[in-house]
Amino acid sequence: MLDAITTSHALALALFGTLLLLSVVSSRAAERTGLPLSLLFLGVGMLAGSEGLDLIAFEDYSLAYRLGTLALVLILFDGGLNTPMASVRQVLGPAGVLATVGVLLTAALLATGGWLLGLPLPIALLVGAVVSSTDAAAVFAVLRGAGINLRRRVGLTLELESGLNDPLAIILTLAVADWAVRGTTVSAMDLVVDVIAQAAIGGGLGAGIGMLASLALPRLRLRAAGLYPAFTLAVACLAYAVPTLLGASGFLAVYLAGLMLGNGTVPFRTSVVRVHDAVAWLAQIVMFLVLGLLVFPSRLLAAAPFGLAVAALLALIARPAAVALCLAPFRYPPREIGYIGWVGLRGAVPIILATAPILAGVPNAALVFDVVFFVVVVNAVVQGASVPWLTRRLDLETDDPPPPAAVLNVEAREAFTSELRSFYVDEALSIAGVRLADLPLPQSVSVMLIVRERDLIAPRGDTTLEVGDHVYLIAHPDDGATVQLLFGRAETD
Repeated sequence: MLDAITTSHALALALFGTLLLLSVVSSRAAERTGLPLSLLFLGVGMLAGSEGLDLIAFEDYSLAYRLGTLALVLILFDGGLNTPMASVRQVLGPAGVLATVGVLLTAALLATGGWLLGLPLPIALLVGAVVSSTDAAAVFAVLRGAGINLRRRVGLTLELESGLNDPLAIILTLAVADWAVRGTTVSAMDLVVDVIAQAAIGGGLGAGIGMLASLALPRLRLRAAGLYPAFTLAVACLAYAVPTLLGASGFLAVYLAGLMLGNGTVPFRTSVVRVHDAVAWLAQIVMFLVLGLLVFPSRLLAAAPFGLAVAALLALIARPAAVALCLAPFRYPPREIGYIGWVGLRGAVPIILATAPILAGVPNAALVFDVVFFVVVVNAVVQGASVPWLTRRLDLETDDPPPPAAVLNVEAREAFTSELRSFYVDEALSIAGVRLADLPLPQSVSVMLIVRERDLIAPRGDTTLEVGDHVYLIAHPDDGATVQLLFGRAETD
């Protein structure tokens, strides 16, 4: 018996390892084609499913929903952990409007269009609610693969909107599913009150948990550096669970908890962030593999007409109209409004939410899942592939310096008064072509390392700074003005 169990577990791990390896290795192909990685992972899951190679027979929507929820918790927490508070302040207004009013407008327009196309009203409402949220990770994955840096305000707006708009999409989906099953009418006012209450309680609890964790973490003085990411993972789980158990938005809470924690003092920050980045990627791959297993291509053919029509409605009417109305008061240029409206890609959240009506027992709910899956795939193929071209066509590519070939970090349990910062030497700076000995650096500032293409250069007095160098230096915050005058804006800002 024990040998059979061991063999079964070994085979399961071998299959999982093979699928994971295939997904990771094939990511290079996705980068070359310009398609979102999520689409590739979904394809691998479909290939291994019942109507592919038939390696895994899987149709457990409940398990998929649980795994998807866990993955979203890890991904949202990682997103908050890596978002500077200064960036949030810059675009909180427009991103907040897009995440609330924009979601409602998109859902309403899609539901109306779906109903006019012939979908039953409950199904049309569910489709509109499920695909109303966006996924900035898909956009930035495509841009990174193409080597494009998006302009700061546009990128921050897309990123913060995606972090804030999931809770409302979830609330809308569950409310419509409840109406479709029980026949109970939810008034618009009740829905608005419910959204505000869930967002306020969830946001308050999430921010509070993040702040408490930020205060406690530097004081714990854990013996092993590896225990700090274990602590932050525990914070992520609690930040989602506590508000959810109280009927509030756990997804908004976990994002804000990561935001508060990431903008505080985090011992061994680089290692902690690296662990969360790896965990978020693993969660994303596993989630899309599982969701791919739920897809039956033969069933998708019947949903193709509705899926194509709803995808076109979303891309050409619903999303652009909602974005234009929401951003009009914030004086975004027309090209930025058009860009944000076009590249609002859909990711895993809609597919996970599409399992909720099935679990709730909504009649004909499988059609919702199939239509939503079709919309996500078409959205990724058509809009995702056009992101690099459109970014260049609208001149929304920033002239930020290229990343260095090597990165220097200092790992420490406690915060220091001095900081290690990196700067890029471009032709506009007066220090280009100047020897280090001739730079008027304060006594508390010292150049630690110069990264020049594939060379690591130990700085000496006669070392000359060249255009294209990445310069790492230690400086006291009081000398920030002098350093910025010489080297410009730090790469880490």
